[in-house]
Amino acid sequence: MEKKSIVGNFFFFLTNVSVQFFGYVEEAEWAIEALKGKGKPVACTLRIGPTGDDSGVSPGECAVRMAKAGADVVGLNCRFDVNTCLKTIKMMKNALEKEGLSPYLMVQPNGYLSPETEQTKNGWGILPEFPFALEPRQMTRFEVNHFVRAAFDLGVRYIGGCCGFEPHHIRAISEELSPERGGKLGEASKKHRPWGGAMKSDQSERAFMNGRDTREYWESVKPALGRPGFPDVQAKLFRQ
Repeated sequence: MEKKSIVGNFFFFLTNVSVQFFGYVEEAEWAIEALKGKGKPVACTLRIGPTGDDSGVSPGECAVRMAKAGADVVGLNCRFDVNTCLKTIKMMKNALEKEGLSPYLMVQPNGYLSPETEQTKNGWGILPEFPFALEPRQMTRFEVNHFVRAAFDLGVRYIGGCCGFEPHHIRAISEELSPERGGKLGEASKKHRPWGGAMKSDQSERAFMNGRDTREYWESVKPALGRPGFPDVQAKLFRQ
């Protein structure tokens, strides 16, 4: 069967059995084995980073065990940001290939950037800003574009988002992978033009726009926190 990408969660979950957010691969194996008798493909995700599951099992071994238990789709969701999830899913993919296993790969990271939690077990939950002051860490739609392209190039075909992902982020996933989906776009894409394209038609504000109607402009922007005296990345984690 040809592997195609499915954007977001909902269509996939309607046609398959999905279990997610496991901290221990052993629990994931039990769930996979229990669901294999339902007659539908089974997708299973863990909430882990590069350090592995809560008992110290490496991401690679977790992926292999999930695939051998019968999961048709293995992957990650929540707890960690896009960059950490990409690193972790690559570790899983490498281990699967070494064992000659080829389940589909799935990733649904957090929409909040938290690189300093990469080597922890609890991820974003130990950030000082968690859970009520996370907005400054939220990804831009353009950062989502970069994440999606990197995930697709890595071989991930079930791509979505977890906590912190908003509708415009999911729209960015759809738009970035439009070429791979035969040019198809979601309904929400009718309401705007990607990469600031709508600015091209507003001639009254040309001086203010200053080239902001191109993909090149938005790909080069590096968003700032905007709060004087605050670090870009927390030097000390809460409760650590």
